[in-house]
Amino acid sequence: MNAVFYPVHLCHARTLELLLAEYDSVHFRDFMALQLTPFMGTTAFPDRMGDYYPELLDAGRIIQGHNVSGALHPDMIAAVDRDLADPAWRSIFHDALSDDYQFQRTLFDESEIRKRGDGGSVKIPLLSGFGTPDWQATPFSVELVKTLSRRSCPHQDDPGFEYGWALVKTSAALAYTIQLCRQLHGRAVTDSASHHRLLARSCYRERIGLSNSCVKREGY
Repeated sequence: MNAVFYPVHLCHARTLELLLAEYDSVHFRDFMALQLTPFMGTTAFPDRMGDYYPELLDAGRIIQGHNVSGALHPDMIAAVDRDLADPAWRSIFHDALSDDYQFQRTLFDESEIRKRGDGGSVKIPLLSGFGTPDWQATPFSVELVKTLSRRSCPHQDDPGFEYGWALVKTSAALAYTIQLCRQLHGRAVTDSASHHRLLARSCYRERIGLSNSCVKREGY
């Protein structure tokens, strides 16, 4: 059976080792460079798993190049909006954004999150502000985040936009995971417990039958 790794385009070497011990091949998406508006989006990183493991790429154990970039299609926007309107999904997201360092790393640069030697994390001011319950109950949609992006000043943090943009990126990554699993007839696999719970919630709500597994990270 084949695996579709999510939510990002790279994984830890130990995770890859564990996946290859269980699956014939592992599919990796390219970096997700979403285009929210013509003037707002994320910049793509060109690196791929095969760059680090060319022998596995040549052997077909790693399969890459699945595009998940660009503007969201209407059906994808609808899927994201359903996640953002789901109180249970939002609760999982909010807890992860507040306390899960690995989850935070999928949304913010390493330079923005300082990691302590004891394995904990010191929150940057922006993340600290997201810890209040008010954010969890604040309504968001793709269209609202687009509007907030037009109001945001360059190089100046806008908490409302940043929180909404994090919601959209997280949900879109999961929606693309469902799409890829259907196209490739693969099992969704991750080493992020929070993303595993979020995808499970989306599938339960939408009554989507999807195999979804989580590799438990121990010692790395």
